[in-house]
Amino acid sequence: MCRSIKTLRPPMAPEVHDEDIRAAALQYVRKVSGFRAPAAHNREVFEEAVEAVAAATAALLDGLEIRGVAGAAAQA
Repeated sequence: MCRSIKTLRPPMAPEVHDEDIRAAALQYVRKVSGFRAPAAHNREVFEEAVEAVAAATAALLDGLEIRGVAGAAAQA
C-alpha cells in the first residue's frame, strides 16, 4: 500500500524505536487520508489517528512471536 513504510519486526529491523513506529503511522494516515499535512480544521483528528495507529503498531510488535530470533517471546 505505502512503499515508504518499512517492516519493523525482527529480523528485518533489529531495533525499533518509538520514532520508527510513529513515522510508519504517519505515512499510513497520510496515505489513507490523502493529506500530506492536514488543514487546521482536520489537524486534531489527523493527529489522533496517527497516535491510534502508532499504539496499535506498538501493540502488534510487542505481541508478535518471531521464531528463531533470540530473545523473542516464543522462546520464553
